[in-house]
Amino acid sequence: MEYRKFNNQYVIRIDKGEEICAKLKEVAQKENIKLAYLTGIGAAGKVTAGVFDTKEKVFKGHTWEGDLEIVSIGGNINTMNGETYTHFHISVADEAGNVYGGHLTEAVISGTGELVLTEIDGVVDRKFDEEIGLNLFEF
Repeated sequence: MEYRKFNNQYVIRIDKGEEICAKLKEVAQKENIKLAYLTGIGAAGKVTAGVFDTKEKVFKGHTWEGDLEIVSIGGNINTMNGETYTHFHISVADEAGNVYGGHLTEAVISGTGELVLTEIDGVVDRKFDEEIGLNLFEF
């Protein structure tokens, strides 16, 4: 991974074999980023993403492997109990043009990842909501 900062934006290249969530958390911790949003594209060989089951209050994931184009990745970085917290969603397409996605758990780069992380001046923490079963923004 390599990245460069321009004002409040980080242009990030994630390399083959590297995992997106881990690398973005690494950047956030190294640069002391407390609040940011993400956008990007790339190519992955393995992606695990899913949906939140609101009745069971658990994430149900799927894993896709092969040549996958990252059509879009987005989300945010903030804090929970003062620690770095990441929340990303992803859409990937296979060679047949089928698109899959959801809440991102893991994405291993197969070619490259081209991401832009925009830092926001401020702090928004998260707190677990018992009724919903998710870590929600706390203002």
